[in-house]
Amino acid sequence: MSRGGRNWARDEIIIALYLYYIIPFNQVSARNATVIEYAQMLGRTPAALNMKIGNLGRLDKTLSSQNISGLKNGSKLDIVVWNEFEHQWQKLVEESERLIQSYEAVGQTEQKVVWQDKKGIEKVSQVKTRVNQSFFRASVLAAYDNRCCITGLNIPELLIASHIKPWKSDESNRLNPQNGLCLNALHDKAFDRGLIALADDFTVLLSQKIKNAQGFKQWFEPYEKKSIMLPERLKPDLDFLKYHREKVFID
Repeated sequence: MSRGGRNWARDEIIIALYLYYIIPFNQVSARNATVIEYAQMLGRTPAALNMKIGNLGRLDKTLSSQNISGLKNGSKLDIVVWNEFEHQWQKLVEESERLIQSYEAVGQTEQKVVWQDKKGIEKVSQVKTRVNQSFFRASVLAAYDNRCCITGLNIPELLIASHIKPWKSDESNRLNPQNGLCLNALHDKAFDRGLIALADDFTVLLSQKIKNAQGFKQWFEPYEKKSIMLPERLKPDLDFLKYHREKVFID
């Protein structure tokens, strides 16, 4: 039940910011299942949480540059929290997950499970890895509205949050959604193996190796030199695309 009338606390705004990144912008509403779930957890109405997420959207420069605005007003604390966590992906994930777990009953959700080995030793690192990967996937797919940026395929079960700069190459950007592309499983594998890449104008580059392969004309040729579908927010960083072309792309 909502405890209406109380001011939003810093912890609640951090959770709202977390949701801002993992829900597609055009799907944020008081009827969204995730909004409803977290509103109940916070003791807020879905309408109130929806409004707070919209308040945070007004601070997103990637949206304002496209003349897309979030909800007006909001609080000074919104700005403080936004500035604290802007581009601090690891910090945002760790802090929001800690807060979410503090709100939830122990054992209520999968994210609260603490794995143990046969000796009863807590495997905290495994839990942390799963949580991190969950945020990266959710935020990348949300940015691209659950569509492959090359083909437009919109079946979530066949979509991958693909790292542009490989996971092992840059620890500080492992959770950065701007280091991600939403790709279908086939084109994700081709991108990961350096068979395809993206130019600075976001057009698709194909290696000579893939041009000589069977199935090329059906699965790859239609997209050569075509622009990918860019998200409204969190566009892929050009520095990461350059790294991929120079270090991963086989041509």
